[in-house]
Amino acid sequence: MQQFTLRQRLRYAFDNTLSRGTPALIAWLAIVSVLFVALAAVLLMITGSAPQGENGASLSFPELMWHNLMRTLDAGTMGGDAGPVLYLVIMLLVTLGGVFIVGTLIGLISNGVGNQIDELRKGRSTVAEQNHIVILGWNAQIFALVQELILGNEKRKRNRIVIMADRDKVQMDDEIRERISDLKTTRVVCRRGSPIDLGDLKIVNFNAARAIVVLSPEEESPDNEVIKAILAISNHPDRRKEKFHIVAEIHERKNMEPARLVGQDEVQLIDTGDVIARVVAQTCRQTGLSSVYTELLDYGGDEIYIRPDAALDGLSFSDALTAFPDSSLIGVKSRDGLVQLNPPMTRRFESGDSAIVIASDLEAVQVKKSAPRIDDGLLVERAVSTATAERTLLLGWNARAPIIIQELDHYAALGSTLTVIADGEGIAEAVETMRSEMQNYAVEYRAGDTTDRATLESSNPESYEHIIVLCYADQLPVQKADAKTLVTLLHLRDIETKSGANKYSIVTEMLDVRNRELAEITQADDFIVSEKLTTLLIAQVTENKDLRAVFDDIFDSDGSEIYLKPAGDYVVTGSAMSYWHVVESARRRGHVAIGYRLAASSGDATHGYGVKVNPPKDTNVTFAPDDRVIVIAED
Repeated sequence: MQQFTLRQRLRYAFDNTLSRGTPALIAWLAIVSVLFVALAAVLLMITGSAPQGENGASLSFPELMWHNLMRTLDAGTMGGDAGPVLYLVIMLLVTLGGVFIVGTLIGLISNGVGNQIDELRKGRSTVAEQNHIVILGWNAQIFALVQELILGNEKRKRNRIVIMADRDKVQMDDEIRERISDLKTTRVVCRRGSPIDLGDLKIVNFNAARAIVVLSPEEESPDNEVIKAILAISNHPDRRKEKFHIVAEIHERKNMEPARLVGQDEVQLIDTGDVIARVVAQTCRQTGLSSVYTELLDYGGDEIYIRPDAALDGLSFSDALTAFPDSSLIGVKSRDGLVQLNPPMTRRFESGDSAIVIASDLEAVQVKKSAPRIDDGLLVERAVSTATAERTLLLGWNARAPIIIQELDHYAALGSTLTVIADGEGIAEAVETMRSEMQNYAVEYRAGDTTDRATLESSNPESYEHIIVLCYADQLPVQKADAKTLVTLLHLRDIETKSGANKYSIVTEMLDVRNRELAEITQADDFIVSEKLTTLLIAQVTENKDLRAVFDDIFDSDGSEIYLKPAGDYVVTGSAMSYWHVVESARRRGHVAIGYRLAASSGDATHGYGVKVNPPKDTNVTFAPDDRVIVIAED
């Protein structure tokens, strides 16, 4: 065994104290200063050169200590000294030592303050917030998500959003300030750390958060990191007893079940691929539907709220439709948690049931029983429509394409055809596998470059009723994928113009919301901005987890969905009437009216592309033949 000398042990102990940082260094400096001052006092007493006090006697040792300390801290005090040479020499040494001590002290303090500022800039200090929203991770959606959470909490006096990601804190702060100019009543706090590190989770005070959002990282296999983050939260050794409200996005459907097993009933999972696929499939057949979804999902206009009200007890759903003049009743949440949109009109509200309504805010959801005046002459009897086979063209391919095709098959009539044109590996095999699963569609695949004019012309796009243009999200970066989509759209509209064919509807998927403005020149009928829709949905579920079941029902092909039906199927066109007439006509056929779309404004972004959700019931409106009524119905 190695033997250490006393000097080595003392040196080791000294090194350990220095490693404790600035406070330890200042403590050592204080000890050295005291010893230095005491030594000078001893020398003055031994040599007999100590100065005399006011009473003529030599200063005592404590008085010499104070005398020397003052000269140590202020070098200018020795300028007026007088006395023996030895006294002046000792005072000179004391002053020089003081310069060293004070200079060293200033350096230590400056270095300590600098180190502390650096630590703060690293974003590693614990957040002392309560009832806040925690966002774990960072991707392109963060800015839109924070913006929506700010709008959703505009009336909350003290709203806090804490973001933690493995990024530089200062950079995160700067990007938030650049992209979001008005934080309103919200404070955004950024911290650096790993969402899957148990120690780092304590930094954001996750146990006191009212909601936790887990964003997918921008890397390969992002779902794995999301699942690990959920696991770290739900199984943290220091977690709270109450259940968490966790909202997480999952990109691949196969990872939904593992995520559910990890999070149990504490997590609300958003299957981003599935949501976008369903919206694309529904919007393909109903132009303008994505604008309706955007209106319902964002906090800029009217949103969906769930509110109990004893005044509804005993009322049938049919009668309750007229009890909300400033909002739109769309469904019921039973006291046992079951959500049902557009229930049977005879279904009665029971004690503990909650109304699901569309309103500008929660305060606007007020029950006011009324008896609107209806002119039956302005109502149209039930329109009889028969499903006919249709032809759909799908251009481009990504991981959502199979889900889109499956959803389209649920809505299409028997004998419909779907042609897929795309280039990429594995597409032919995927289409071949799906052929046997189709009930209404006959699916055909052709390999080809969707930006090539000859390829598009050979497909005879004018022979199709619906065209879907998908971005190559799995093969190309965002901007390149959107650029390829834009070229395809330009070719399609030019082919239509030169052929003189009837206009076919085009629905396209964009990745970056900023590219939508560029794509407006293509006059596509509808745009699905993937990033924006999923971000809005995450924000809604973060504020109210019960909305997850509501939107699941809306997006699902089973049960009731949102439809844009010809206004002439419900009311007489060309005649002025109150919006109450639309509500009444829809009620009589078991539908719930939630708004309308005016064709004259369908290309105007400032007017919501013609979409008006939850208009005041007493608003006067005159519908044109091309206008649409927005309803929730089973078909």
